Amino acid sequence: MKYKFSDRVSNLKPSAIREIFKYASDSEVVSLSAGNPSPEAFPSKEIAQISADILSRSPVSVLQYSVSEGYTPLRNHITDYMKKEHNIGREFDDILITTGAQQIMDLCSKAIVNEGDIVICEAPSFIGSLNTFRSYNAKLVGVKVEPDGMSIEGLEKALKSNPAAKFIYTIPNFQNPSGVTMSLEKRKKMYELAKKYEVLIIEDNPYGDLRYSGENVPAIKSFDEDGIVIYAGSFSKVISPGLRVAYCISPKPIFQKLVVCKQGNDVHTNIWSQYVCDEFITKYDFNAHLARLRELYTKKARFCMDLLDKYCAPAITYHKIDGGLFIWCDLPENIDMPTFCKEAVKNKVCVVPGNAFLTDESEKCQSFRINFSTPTDEQLEKGIKILGDLANDRI
Repeated sequence: MKYKFSDRVSNLKPSAIREIFKYASDSEVVSLSAGNPSPEAFPSKEIAQISADILSRSPVSVLQYSVSEGYTPLRNHITDYMKKEHNIGREFDDILITTGAQQIMDLCSKAIVNEGDIVICEAPSFIGSLNTFRSYNAKLVGVKVEPDGMSIEGLEKALKSNPAAKFIYTIPNFQNPSGVTMSLEKRKKMYELAKKYEVLIIEDNPYGDLRYSGENVPAIKSFDEDGIVIYAGSFSKVISPGLRVAYCISPKPIFQKLVVCKQGNDVHTNIWSQYVCDEFITKYDFNAHLARLRELYTKKARFCMDLLDKYCAPAITYHKIDGGLFIWCDLPENIDMPTFCKEAVKNKVCVVPGNAFLTDESEKCQSFRINFSTPTDEQLEKGIKILGDLANDRI
């Protein structure tokens, strides 16, 4: 039988560079390609206690269907917390609990983007979001990420050239994959440009609680007085990605459309997972848990950067980070990045080629991304030494 696919899906093809991921499952390969939290980060005992309590006391409440908007106590607690701690949320906003932050990108695309519409993204940016936008046949316009965030000059140029752009997608804190944090000045300028050109902003903030050094920078959503910012928060990096619980704070007219889209998607987010998150953030010491995560990742990040200094200089340079889970590495011009990544796999180390994160994957790129949260210290040292040897032998 000849299968006929929708126009939306028929143009989606797996990237050749993603073939590199199939090697990461080899037990002999040091995988620096994942974006997973450390296995040491999960509050497994607390989750077990919460689950046992609700299943013995009131099992039907987490085994029955629930409302699409999300578990009401969790929605209320997040609303109060975000307002108190981050000045996020106005009278015109509402909150939707979603099945991971990836679903926020999908629902926003479904609700806002028509085929051929422009979405302005950081370049590089998170591959999962880029692929979601592509799945709705959006046209992606990339704007260069500078050491202090998206180029404001490049953003205004993109907005002038694409006056009907639907939204700007940004990861302002410890950006995936670059690790860059957007300055407060740029956040304010981005907001003013979005207001001027009447375009929405999707602010994706999965890593904001994982700061190791420096001062916290206010979220773009915190100065949204015009209802133009959609905020995506997540428990994936601070409790567990397997729970698949995230939250979207958006103006009520957008919220209402997202709820309808979610009803056609998965009806509601897993109610057991929502209950676990609510109990954990309200009845356990959540701030102490975050402090423990920061301590864990600070050690791993500093160890990783020390290894890069020790084994990879001068061939490989990198961008120092103040938080998050990723480090962006650069190769000299005389080393072909895709070839280098393939050679790394042959030598049992898996990294992510940088052009996987670009709006145009065919664009030349000299960078690759590594993740330090998942490997053990021994694996990290072994993998980075191999990368350094491979690169330094070629200069």
